[in-house]
This record gives sequence, C-alpha cells and structure tokens, in this order.
Amino acid sequence: MEIDRRLFIASLGGAAAVASMDPEAKADALEDYMTEELGASADDDKAAPKFPSVADIEAQIETRPFRRGAGGLFVSGRGNVKKLDAMPANPNLVDFFKLRFGGVVTHCLQSANHAQKTGMSEEIVFACLLHDVVQSLIKTDHGWWGAQLFEPYVSEKVTFAIRYHAALRFYPDSAAGYEYPDLYKRIFGEDYKPPAYIETTYKMVRNHKWYMEPRMVTVNDLYAFDPNVKVTLDPFIDIIGRNFKQPKEGLGNDNSAVAHMWRTIINPDAPL
Repeated sequence: MEIDRRLFIASLGGAAAVASMDPEAKADALEDYMTEELGASADDDKAAPKFPSVADIEAQIETRPFRRGAGGLFVSGRGNVKKLDAMPANPNLVDFFKLRFGGVVTHCLQSANHAQKTGMSEEIVFACLLHDVVQSLIKTDHGWWGAQLFEPYVSEKVTFAIRYHAALRFYPDSAAGYEYPDLYKRIFGEDYKPPAYIETTYKMVRNHKWYMEPRMVTVNDLYAFDPNVKVTLDPFIDIIGRNFKQPKEGLGNDNSAVAHMWRTIINPDAPL
C-alpha cells in the first residue's frame, strides 16, 4: 500500500524524532502505521489521530540513553557519531550551514524558501533561514538560544523574530494563518500546557509592535519535511551577505559574548 510520507513522519514526532530511532523501531512504526491506515480504510473513514498524553511522554524518559533536548551534534540516532570535517580557520556562517548545522538545515531552507515564495520581507526570510539551526547545539528553549547565538551579528528585528517564534508556536492565530500543529500534540502530549514563562512571553509579544515578525516565522515553519521540495543554500547567499555581520576573525574567534557557543559547535567532541 502507498502511504503519505509526510503524514507518517509527522505521526512519529517529526524528522528529528525519526532520526533518533533505530532501524528496528522504524520498521515497527511503519508496520503499525500501515495497520492503522488499513483499519481506517476498512471502516471507510479516516481514523482520528491518536496522541500521547503528557504522562505518556514522561514515561519514555528512562527508555532512552539520551535526553530529548540534546543538540543534534551530540546525539546520533543512526549508530555511532561520525568524525566531523574540519572547519576553516576563520569560519563564516555559510561554513556552519555546510559543515555543522546538520539535518535541521533542510528544514530551515524549506522554511525560508516558503517565506520567500509567499512574499515575506527579507528580514523574515532571513529569520526563517536561521530560526532552528541552533538545535545542532541545544533543542530546549531553542528560540532564546538561537537569538543569543545570532544577536551580535543580525538586526534587532531578526533577533526578536528568532527569540519569540518558539513561544508563539504554542498559540494559534488563525487570522495570521497559524494553527496549532498535530505534531506538537505528539511531541508534548495532547494535554500539554505551556509553562508560565511561555504564557507570559506570548502575552508580551502579542502586544508588541513586532508581533508579526516571529508570528510569520511560525506561519512559514514546516512541521513535516516535503521530499518533493529541494532547496539549496545558494539562493540565500546574498541575503546572508546583506543581513549578517560576519566578524573578520571568524565566528568563534571574535571574543564576542557568544564566541564560546560557536566554538562548541565547531568542536562538540571537546571533553571539557
């Protein structure tokens, strides 16, 4: 039987969750998914999606040798981690896209491509390009981490968009074209309630003059990869050049307040 690859990946919690599964787990998940689809077809009616509860998600914590918030550079879902290619002596942002940011780059390229095709401003397109790449370092509160990583090198508006897209994703805005994704019900549990600091942040941003900047990042976010859309970094090189203040010493070497974060991404194998 044929299945919708995007729906299947979303049912498992997205591409990152799939990457963390071993081959046997993937095969079992595919078999379960096909069985459910066949059952739905037999009933001549699409089965309602089944989402875990917060308690179900918490019960999974001790079943894995890693925590879900670990950055992609530090955890391999497919066997052992591999040696990384050496970075240039004075690395720029493009070098990190090509050599360190990993699988999340595809997602960010698709997001930026979608934003560009839907007529978003260049700053929003650029924010979409950057919004999730910090997940190579850490996933928890990645909006705040990502804003901190880029803040010395991008505009205040781009920083604002990256920082707060993470909070806004928990709050629908149908007028702006954003609905709460089923993917989040699978990742966090269908009865999940964001913590107080997320709620407080949302209320602040909702009343801010730049509300639409992070909101448009969530609108142009993609919650399942589209295998039919192939996007390269090439169309965004000029946008990076216009919007990113590249330090001449290279990222990680400029003695900025965030240089250590870039060095961590350069060398995630350092033991201390």
